[in-house]
Amino acid sequence: MIVLGVILLVIGFVTGISILWTIGIILVVIGAILWILGALGHSVGGRKHYW
Repeated sequence: MIVLGVILLVIGFVTGISILWTIGIILVVIGAILWILGALGHSVGGRKHYW
């Protein structure tokens, strides 16, 4: 999710499309929050493991 957000940020910056810039920022923030929660050991989405 973070990688997709960064890609959208770059595309939005290069092309000047502000909606891609906004969506990219939102995806990066949500991805970072989920990554931090997962690193702290909290279950994300009701799962403790990925399998």
